[in-house]
Formats: sequence, C-alpha cells, structure tokens
Amino acid sequence: MGFSDGVIIVLGLALFEIISSIDNAVVNADVLLTMSERARKWFLFYGIIIAVFVVRGLLPLLIVWASSPGVGFMGALTATFSNDASVRDIIERQKPILLAGGGLYLVYLFFYWLFVEPKEYAFFFESHIHRKLSFWFYAVASALLLAVVWITIRINPFIAFGAVVGSTAFFITNGFKHNAEQAEKEIAHSKMTDISKILYLELLDTTFSIDGVLGAFAFTISVPLILLGNGLGAFVVRYVTIHGAKTVRKYRFLKNGAMYSIGSLGAIMLAEAMAVHIPVWTPTFITFIVVGLFFWLSARELKAEKIIA
Repeated sequence: MGFSDGVIIVLGLALFEIISSIDNAVVNADVLLTMSERARKWFLFYGIIIAVFVVRGLLPLLIVWASSPGVGFMGALTATFSNDASVRDIIERQKPILLAGGGLYLVYLFFYWLFVEPKEYAFFFESHIHRKLSFWFYAVASALLLAVVWITIRINPFIAFGAVVGSTAFFITNGFKHNAEQAEKEIAHSKMTDISKILYLELLDTTFSIDGVLGAFAFTISVPLILLGNGLGAFVVRYVTIHGAKTVRKYRFLKNGAMYSIGSLGAIMLAEAMAVHIPVWTPTFITFIVVGLFFWLSARELKAEKIIA
C-alpha cells in the first residue's frame, strides 16, 4: 500500500466516522448543556482520549483477533504494530470471515433504518417503504442471510459462519442500542451528577462506535490506519458536539447520508468476502459522493425553508 492509498483511506475513514456519529453528537450536546463548564471540558479532553485510543484503537484490534484466534491476542497486536509478515498473512487469509460478518451487520443496519426507523424522507420511496412495507424487514433480512450463506459456504464454510455471526450480532446489539438512545435522551432531564453523566456518555459512545468500527473494515484491516482515520473523525465530532450542534440540526438529511454510506460499505464488504476485487479507493469515493449528495439535498431544503419564511 502506497502513501497516496493510505491518505485516501484515512480521509474516507474520517468522513465516515463524522457522518455516522453526527446524530449521536447532537444528542450528546443536549446532555452537555445540563453540565458544568468544568465537566464539559473534562468530557472534551479526557473523553477524546478514551474515545480515540481506547474505543477506536482497542475495539478494531479485538475484532481482528476474534476473526483470527489462531494467532493469539499478542500475535494480533504484533501484526498491528510491526512488520511480522507471517502473522499478517494469517490475518489476511482470515479477512473474508471478518468482511462477511461485518458486511452483513452493516447491510442489516441500513435495511432496519430504511424499513423500520422514523426518519426524514429525502426520497419518495423512503416514505413508501417505511409507512407501507416496514413489516418486510425481517423477511428481507432472512432471505439475505440465506443467500449469503448459500454463496459463501461453497467458498469457505467459515465465511458463511462469519455471516451468521454478523447477523446474530446485529439482532443482539440492536435492542441494546435503541434502549441506549432512549436513555441518552432522558439523562439530559435527570438528576444524575456530572460525573455520572460523563461516564454514561462514554459508555454510550462505545456502544454506538461499533457501527463505525465495523464500517472501517470496508476501507482497510490495518488497525493503525483505522485508529488514525476514526480518531481524526472523533476529534471533529467532539468539536461539533460543543460548538456546532445547532448548525448540524438544520441539515435534515445527514442521517440519510450516513445510512446509505453504511449500506454501501456493507455491500462492498460482502462482495470482497466473496472474492470480488474492489479497488482501494472505492469505499472513500462512494462515501464522499453519498455524503456530498445528502449534504446538497439538506442545503437545498434549508434554502427553500428560508425563502418561504
């Protein structure tokens, strides 16, 4: 991998981390308004250390280790921060298992948003699917899992198993995340201490970062690059949480852009798991195009509202 490829990957990772975390950042901003100035500064400084180095550094490493248990935790750590070619080769061979699980998880996440979750409608079909066809989500999810397993089990049974793990992980974590979202909105009006709120926000950040970390593997399996790209994005998100939440709220379709990006990256990961070659620049290119489209749609809608007002 050349320097230019690395830069492209880091930029894509940073943008994906920003767009996939904006929604949570806006909710965090509401909570921070109920806290003291000292607590807000603590959340910004120490919280970013936890968010970047602990969550977005350790979590990808654990996922790589889980997909290649034969190398051991220390082997995965060695492969991450050294040039041990033998260990890297083992992890590279296990990559399709990771891609199948992560890819199916992200595709499920996209379809759940499209069929079930309340949303701003950027296109007509989003309204139609959500209002008329929401009950089809579980049928689509089941059929997709069946198709992925049918294709990948012929390539490698462990890839098919990875897809089943990704499906299981989605349904386990999805309920937890929805409860966490509701709880996060409620703590702004609770009588919790500032320290309790900070700890709770960090716990929720860890929960919601799973989507971003899994999506990062569509760009690369290099943990240092993931740490750099997602870390850069996390810095921007923390800044938005403090200074730009009101502005972000005005752009109605940014969440749509995040979800279409997630769906696209999930599809890329599934394709790579099935031995389809995807150029290294493709995930970054798609992310910038999708996010740019929905930013433009949001800006156009905002301009129209100002004209009417």
